[in-house]
Amino acid sequence: MKYTKCNFMMSVLGIIIYIADLIVDICASVRFFHEGQYVSGVLILSFMLFGTLVVQCFSYTWFKDDLKTADQESQNCFLLLHCLQGGVFTRYWFALKKGYHVAFKYTSNTQNFMEEQTEQHEVIDRVTDLSMLRLFETYLEGCPQLILQLYILLEHGEMNFIQSAAIAISCCAISVATVDFQIALRKSLPDKKLLNGACPRTTYLLYKFLTLASWMLSVVLLLFVNVNLTLFLLSFLWLIGLIWAIKNQTQFCNSRGMEFLYRMVVGFILVFTFFNIKGQHTRCPMSCYYSVRVLATLGILFMFWTYPLSIFNSDYFIPTSVFIVLTLLFGIIFLITYYGNCHPNINEDTKGDEIDGKSVERYCRMRYFLME
Repeated sequence: MKYTKCNFMMSVLGIIIYIADLIVDICASVRFFHEGQYVSGVLILSFMLFGTLVVQCFSYTWFKDDLKTADQESQNCFLLLHCLQGGVFTRYWFALKKGYHVAFKYTSNTQNFMEEQTEQHEVIDRVTDLSMLRLFETYLEGCPQLILQLYILLEHGEMNFIQSAAIAISCCAISVATVDFQIALRKSLPDKKLLNGACPRTTYLLYKFLTLASWMLSVVLLLFVNVNLTLFLLSFLWLIGLIWAIKNQTQFCNSRGMEFLYRMVVGFILVFTFFNIKGQHTRCPMSCYYSVRVLATLGILFMFWTYPLSIFNSDYFIPTSVFIVLTLLFGIIFLITYYGNCHPNINEDTKGDEIDGKSVERYCRMRYFLME
């Protein structure tokens, strides 16, 4: 378990995409307001503010928990920074500063092994916190915005630079956040094997991205049929995800209020993709989840095909339907391939020798968070 130069570059890439996504969202909302599309502009800003507020709440709560664990008093400056929406940037500053020190200072011949291990654990925990916050923001903000942008694209049949940039950056943010989260999460848990190698990472990325793309386009098609029906379906799926999180009795946050907020976020994420919310065997829940996903997608396509073509640009009618079916099919194939051949199993056999003296158990909140 080591924070490498490659990990540092991934952290730099993460903040670049985060800033680019923020800038493009603001530009897109301004353009919508300028063109008189006030509903689209308000929705873009609402998605952005909602995702940011939730992320700031979790970030500040974790700062307080970490200070309490270290027997330090809570600092008001952290609260002010989060109120000004600067919590994520503050975390990036600490993580990149410490990460650069760890990645470029220590070598394989370093003499102070214990100091290096302590700093390695510290920077890995900080990067994992960041990857989790990016995952929250990706699904709370990025996915709804991507659905909206795709809906506008298919409705008008034309795309400007800002819109194409928003779609491209949203896709990159979803891809990077999803894969980077699993890499960081497994690196932070000592009893988990790392997600190493280009093949497992690529297979995992394709499984997640293709199944997600198919579902989001299906939701877009349903929006053309009936907006109220779409909102009811998404709300129903969110409620099922929330009930599932409550039933599994997640134990991620210390306070009841933040735990309920966490379960609400988990329910929202489960609307778009599957995650293991308790770190248990999930073959049956995952099979049920994607079986329902396939049935829902086919149902939406059947409903869409029974409606007249006048509600939709006919130039995109057949290609969109074919794209949805193929991405779902290949997504399921990559899912089976990943869990059949590429999934890193729990490391139960290889355990390192115990260090002389009393061992210190390292606190890690990630043990109670989402697994793949």
